[in-house]
Amino acid sequence: MVENRPFLTFLSHAILIIGVAVIAFPIYVALVTSSHHAADVLNTVQPWFGDQMIANFTSVLQSGRRSVGAVPVERMMINSTIMALGIMAGKIVISILSAFAVVYFRFPFRMVFFWVIFMTLMLPVEVRILPTYKVVSDLGLLDSFGGLTLPLIASATATFLFRQFFLTVPDELTEAARMDGAGPIRFFFTILLPLSRTNIAALAVILFIYGWNQYLWPLLITTQNDMTTVVMGMQKMIHVDDAVPQWNLTMATALLAMAPPIAVVIIMQRQFVKGLVESEK
Repeated sequence: MVENRPFLTFLSHAILIIGVAVIAFPIYVALVTSSHHAADVLNTVQPWFGDQMIANFTSVLQSGRRSVGAVPVERMMINSTIMALGIMAGKIVISILSAFAVVYFRFPFRMVFFWVIFMTLMLPVEVRILPTYKVVSDLGLLDSFGGLTLPLIASATATFLFRQFFLTVPDELTEAARMDGAGPIRFFFTILLPLSRTNIAALAVILFIYGWNQYLWPLLITTQNDMTTVVMGMQKMIHVDDAVPQWNLTMATALLAMAPPIAVVIIMQRQFVKGLVESEK
């Protein structure tokens, strides 16, 4: 039952506004800082916007900073986009195929294989980083997009989520497809994949953001400036030797780095919510 009391309505809106203000304040500071000269924001936070926003964004996009090898942020964002899309696509393809095999095929030690996959959740990249680096190095994938994406494209979490979804698909649907002469491949592409589209969309949003925010692995296997990702670039802009950080350009880069994940969430918002809550088939 929902109570319609003016005081409760006022209180809930006040709490909501305060929460939004707290969350949005760092973004406001970044916007304001990115609109001033470097000297204006060196020792203090400016209360209002300056007149250098376009110049600062143009500078980092086209010229970059010397502390990151003068690589334009435009190039860094292309690297981050390729890495994020590769990780997202790889995780979804591998996870949905492994879940399909576990649920719909009867082979020896089927559940053992599933739990082995599931146990890899206990081995994040940070734990297995040295042997993973050795394998990538031996394969000659250092400073390449293959090296950036391949070690991160297996996901036990996504496999588990797809498995749980497939288990909710009615057996009558599988039997009907079999009676109509549909083989495993046809059943997968014509029935199971369309039913999974909202789950795929929800996972795509989460995995894109996961790939976009990767820092440790790209930092380890890339040495060429042209392979710098935007998250790495931000860190290099903050920590500069024998120089003062240019916070206006760093904040401009941070805002540019936020833009693609926000755009993905906004564009995929409806499918993202449906994929997380939908249970009816």
